[in-house]
Amino acid sequence: MDEVTQRDHVTCDVVIVGAGPAGLAAAIRLKQRAADISVIVVEKGAEPGAHSLSGMVMDPSALDTLVPDWRSDPDRPLTIEVTQDHFAFLTSGRAIPLPEKLFPPLMSNKGCFIGSLGTVVTYLAKKAEDLGVDIYPAIAATELLFDAAGRVTGIVTGDMGVNKDGTHSKNYTPGMELRARHTLLAEGARGSLSKIAIAHFGLDAQSGFQKFGTGLKEVWELPPGRVVPGRIAHTLGWPLDRKTGGGSFVYHGQGNLLTVGFVVHLDYQNPTLSPFDEFQRFKTHPSMRALLDGGRRIAYGARALTEGGWQAVPRLTFPGGALIGCAAGFMNVPRIKGSHNAIASGMQVADAIVADPDAVELTAWRDGWQDSPIGRDLFAVRNVKPLWSRHGLPTGVALGAADMWCHTLFGKSPFGTLRHDKPDWASLRPLAEVTPITYPKPDHVLTFDRLSSVFLSGTTHAENQPCHLKLADPAVPLARNLPLYGEPARLYCPAGVYEIAKLPDGTDSFVINAQNCVHCKTCDIKDPDQNITWTPPEGGGGPIYAGM
Repeated sequence: MDEVTQRDHVTCDVVIVGAGPAGLAAAIRLKQRAADISVIVVEKGAEPGAHSLSGMVMDPSALDTLVPDWRSDPDRPLTIEVTQDHFAFLTSGRAIPLPEKLFPPLMSNKGCFIGSLGTVVTYLAKKAEDLGVDIYPAIAATELLFDAAGRVTGIVTGDMGVNKDGTHSKNYTPGMELRARHTLLAEGARGSLSKIAIAHFGLDAQSGFQKFGTGLKEVWELPPGRVVPGRIAHTLGWPLDRKTGGGSFVYHGQGNLLTVGFVVHLDYQNPTLSPFDEFQRFKTHPSMRALLDGGRRIAYGARALTEGGWQAVPRLTFPGGALIGCAAGFMNVPRIKGSHNAIASGMQVADAIVADPDAVELTAWRDGWQDSPIGRDLFAVRNVKPLWSRHGLPTGVALGAADMWCHTLFGKSPFGTLRHDKPDWASLRPLAEVTPITYPKPDHVLTFDRLSSVFLSGTTHAENQPCHLKLADPAVPLARNLPLYGEPARLYCPAGVYEIAKLPDGTDSFVINAQNCVHCKTCDIKDPDQNITWTPPEGGGGPIYAGM
């Protein structure tokens, strides 16, 4: 109990942080198997799906298990099945096709669906509520509750109506305690409570650090006849250099809508690299310029991705709770897919709770994931990311493909299981050691600036609230990061949150435009001094990605 603020409390059997695919799958599975169990899901977005963002080409295998009749549902969230699958290597002027036979069968997108993760989440939320799950939208989870023995016993939700200076406005409402026997953290990549739990319980003592990427996405409306529903394409190469991992995705949907996206691995070395501007530059490739000509950009978003794979998955349980979904790091990097594993993880942890509802720690989940479909999916591709990071293009990617073929054909890898070399924040080289990258100005037809992009994301935050981006040492950005790296926060942030401004006396000022934040958490990951901590702002703030 807070010594100053008296908080109301609600008690339930299971509290779930995050109404994404993992959290909702856990809630649905719990109620399917034990109708009398009480489940509360808290979601910091304005509604379920508001903060859910993915490419997305979805492997439906886990959804088939969770909701077996979804394909015959008139409200089904996925309708466009993949019919064409293309891959190419880009130079500045050419797109060189790579034949499908180069890739092992596990890379196939046959049977997958093009769609919107926000739409899938909205669908799952309705299914959960129909089963009796209580979903609290626009509620941020800000603290873990502990009992005297150190077991997690629930969460504290964020206060509402706190002024920027910390005083209480006339609309102040204290957060409440949600007390539960089991607390499931389903916050997605680099979740704030997940980060706390991992550090507090040493969950990464054996696995080591996680690896990440930043994914950026736009939706375009194209002239009639240009979109081919069911067609997908991925590329490697230009505009990234050979040492920087990442690539593009282009998915043809319905209603003349085209999804265009780009991923940059956050272990890049050049501090003048901007993931946002690399994405904009990608769209100027001749093949993309021709595709997008005459179209109109209608949506934008960005989020962090977990990329560490099998060897970076932390211990998944702690006394009183567990990690699931991307909070645990279940994205398959070469497939660029994680939603199927997120749903599978929710089901598996729910089964563990139903099997032993009084368990202090869900050991069936902790010890069982590796032999589950999740483990099999990640194990086969475990060396792709470390090989790519160590050797770049083309060597690292070629070795990764060979490793996947060895696993497919022989069931083992010539490399064993490779560890990751260093955390992403430690990969930047000083300005003096790199060639600075200069990006062209946006033309506002094909390429755009950050602020107009944030506008399309629907991002809003309550005015006059405290800044949710915390600096451990306010002096670091100007005293260290600016002279050494050119202050990379102004470039790695895809939303224009950070900038260096000149004061009237000519001195520099580090400015945080927290109202622009799209909750991608790249700053929490990539800051070279780990000086920035992302915390949840007042519930309901942030982007609106539902339907994207």
